[in-house]
Amino acid sequence: MGTTEQLNQNKRKKRKAFTPEGEFRYALETCSKNNNLSQALSLYENALSHNINLNISHINTLLYLCSNSLSSPLPNSDELSPDQSAIEKGFQIYNHMLDHNVSPTEATITAVARLAAAKEDGDFAFKLVKDLEKCKILPRLRTYGPALFTFCRKTEADKAYSVEEDMLSKGIVLEESEISALLKVSVETNKENKVYLYLQKLRSFVKCASGSTGEIIESWFKGKLASEVGTPDWDVEKVKEVVLKNGGGWHGLGWLGKGAWEVCKCQIRPDGCCLSCCEDLVPVDIDHVETERFAESIASLAAKREAKANFSQFQKWLESNPGYEAIVDGANIGFYQQNFVGGGFSISQIESVVRELCRRGEKKWPLVILHNQRVEALMKIPSSRELLEEWRAQGALYTTPKGSNDDWYWIYAAVKNKCSIVTNDEMRDHIFELLGQDFFLRWKERHQVHYTFVKGVVKLQMPPPYSTVIQESATGSWHFPLIGEYSEEASRTWLCINRRQIPSTCVANDIDEMACTDKKVADSCSVSGKRKR
Repeated sequence: MGTTEQLNQNKRKKRKAFTPEGEFRYALETCSKNNNLSQALSLYENALSHNINLNISHINTLLYLCSNSLSSPLPNSDELSPDQSAIEKGFQIYNHMLDHNVSPTEATITAVARLAAAKEDGDFAFKLVKDLEKCKILPRLRTYGPALFTFCRKTEADKAYSVEEDMLSKGIVLEESEISALLKVSVETNKENKVYLYLQKLRSFVKCASGSTGEIIESWFKGKLASEVGTPDWDVEKVKEVVLKNGGGWHGLGWLGKGAWEVCKCQIRPDGCCLSCCEDLVPVDIDHVETERFAESIASLAAKREAKANFSQFQKWLESNPGYEAIVDGANIGFYQQNFVGGGFSISQIESVVRELCRRGEKKWPLVILHNQRVEALMKIPSSRELLEEWRAQGALYTTPKGSNDDWYWIYAAVKNKCSIVTNDEMRDHIFELLGQDFFLRWKERHQVHYTFVKGVVKLQMPPPYSTVIQESATGSWHFPLIGEYSEEASRTWLCINRRQIPSTCVANDIDEMACTDKKVADSCSVSGKRKR
């Protein structure tokens, strides 16, 4: 007897030993794997006729199949359309659950909410989510989706906003599809303040917009209302100050300017210049408040893992020695391409990085972070001792105490000084995971300087001159990067959106170079590399 046949026989013997409940569970799991709603519903009817108790797992499987098969044909259903039949059967199963006092889970409510959305009943879908509070079950993003998308689809904007408000109260973060739907319903109902709000939310939570979101954005800016809203005069210096405080790339003060918008698709030059309007895109950082919170969180975590007195001493030292423009991870650079087995460490490589940073015109020497034990060893070498003493004299060296982790020191120094950190450490270790991935990665993108040595000569790879994120300029224009497959960043398609006329306030304040919207000038800029000044 072959192995396969023997296995099949063993399976059949096991199945014969199943109870009716076991047979039902096994058959239902098979239906779930095969996405077979018709067979699952037959099993359900058979289970009812044989008084088999249905638990929440059975219910959820049946409801999932109903909600997942709304567009699939359902055989042997002459009276109802496939969708109607699936919806009706789904609600029958849900009501059976309620009649038998089976407690729902989040998956239950999500599936039933989808069935309600298929009936265009957003109110019931939202009620289901609200009722979860009685069961002390936390909803998820997917739980709210049916109600939110139904209200948006039916242009019931205020109801959609109520769903979002409830989501935010539960700490749920919206993703592009939800923000895009809210943006669309705001455009369709001419709510210009809401449009501005959701454009800002796209900027905050979505790095690059999808094609469908881009179409919604275009539809707003090409519309009549968009040309009518906004202020023709504004405090230019105040806007600049807010942009700087926000970390660059946005102000959030509302629509600036008045008049028709010019919308086009374009590319951005490697130096950040828009090839359509000649405006410079900028590197976008975390804002001042976020930076301070970030520094506090690092200090708090470090104090728990380092000797508290040692790290507090470092904090006080930094306060009395402010103004660093770069921090140098000495260990990472000293050990770069060295023989670890032989204990190789190159202080000359650190010296090359320090001198290169000084050559770039920094006002203050960079701060080198090195462990005390490493410094003690280097001080025994005359040439190294001379170099270390020079760094100390310039305030360019801090030695971390025995038993400490250098990483806490150099990352705190970089965040506190709002400056760059020269290291090839990709910061994937456990201590960096504690800092929060999304937030931390945004900071890292703007502040990490990588390096390499080519025939002994250091090459620094500075952060990109601009960030590939949605940007709102001090003149009120917008740039939206679009999702796509690009061999290089300069090939990416962007939406460039700006007023056709430069506000008189901007001209008076000599910032017309930031709003070079004349097509001939823009073409000239792209060819010659010069901007209107």
